[in-house]
Amino acid sequence: MERQALLEPHHQDLSIRHQCHLLSLNRSSLYYESKAETSYNLSLMKLIDEEHTRHPFKGVLKMTAYLEEKGYAVNVKRVRRLLRMMGLEAIYPKKNLSQANIAHKKYPYLLKDVEINHKNQVWSTDITYVRLSHGFMYLIAVIDWYSRYVLSWKLSNSLDASFCIEALEDAILYNGLPEIFNTDQGAQFTSEGFISILRTNGIKISMDGKGRVFDNIFIERLWRSVKYEEIYLHDYANAVEAKERLSIYFKFYNYERHHQSLDYKKPAEVYFGKRFKLNDRGKK
Repeated sequence: MERQALLEPHHQDLSIRHQCHLLSLNRSSLYYESKAETSYNLSLMKLIDEEHTRHPFKGVLKMTAYLEEKGYAVNVKRVRRLLRMMGLEAIYPKKNLSQANIAHKKYPYLLKDVEINHKNQVWSTDITYVRLSHGFMYLIAVIDWYSRYVLSWKLSNSLDASFCIEALEDAILYNGLPEIFNTDQGAQFTSEGFISILRTNGIKISMDGKGRVFDNIFIERLWRSVKYEEIYLHDYANAVEAKERLSIYFKFYNYERHHQSLDYKKPAEVYFGKRFKLNDRGKK
């Protein structure tokens, strides 16, 4: 479906900003143009994304060796540049789409040995890479640790903090306040705009130790599910198609997908404490 079918630039009552909000689409995505990369580099990035999801410990050298074994003519310099463009950390064993800003305050990790036993006790967020047919975007999601319920999500074609702030505001608006909010040490999550929302609402701030993949394990597991069960099965033509497909997937994930760690219950059942009929999916 084309963007024009979803957005009405001259709507009398709804601004473009509000329409994008209703569609869970960052405003910058409306004007998305494919990244200026060759088809060859985009093919490499597709392989890198899949291999990084399978084996997140692989850095530049191992990823270069992997691509060479697949028959691609690459060198370390090219692979390093693509990893950086994709926001994949090449040194530490976790994806790190949000690079740290040394001028921003860092907060300690508060969740070691903490028992998670009720909803809205701990929320966390992260950003991941989403490929398109001729480019790529970034996806952020906010998740409740206790129930694995995805509270909000946004797409963007840039790594600025604005779409992260929008996702946080939506999660709070529709689901209340968590006791603790956990992120990595990326610039988006240490920015004044993001941190001020947490502080103003009295939310305790927790941040992963650098390179500690298991500090935010539930969001990492979510990304694996999203990639293997949705993104890798489709070839999104553009940002709007990506948004439409991901919207369907996250409703499935919250309201239909059984989780072994939840005794085969669904996230929405655990979060809201009740069962949902299929025709109630997405309703609260």
